[in-house]
Amino acid sequence: QVQLVESGGGLVQTGGSLRLSCAASGRTFSSYPTGWFRQAPGKEREVVSAISSSGGSTYSADSVKGRFTISRDNAKNTVYLQMNSLKPEDTAVYYCAAATGKYGLGYWTTDRSKYDYWGQGTQVTVSA
Repeated sequence: QVQLVESGGGLVQTGGSLRLSCAASGRTFSSYPTGWFRQAPGKEREVVSAISSSGGSTYSADSVKGRFTISRDNAKNTVYLQMNSLKPEDTAVYYCAAATGKYGLGYWTTDRSKYDYWGQGTQVTVSA
């Protein structure tokens, strides 16, 4: 069992920054590729960023590339999403998720079906 708890969301103006945290329970969290997803009202959940279990390989969606950075601290069982230059279109509920299958150290995925544990989400609202 893995429990994921997101924090760090809130209301920010256009151009502002937020850092989301995803704190995980379980000793083997460092073995799991992890992703950040978001879901805006009326839209499907979409991948934002993903990171391998080692933290050495990452992915960012084109819409956030150059503005968002995913990282992890396995000693703290925590994955972060640093969000800079925020735009109103970044407004959404942000979720972290862990893929607990057996994957290599450099593996990350954007495939939602491979993520089997999800947090409850944290709201990010960017005002114009």
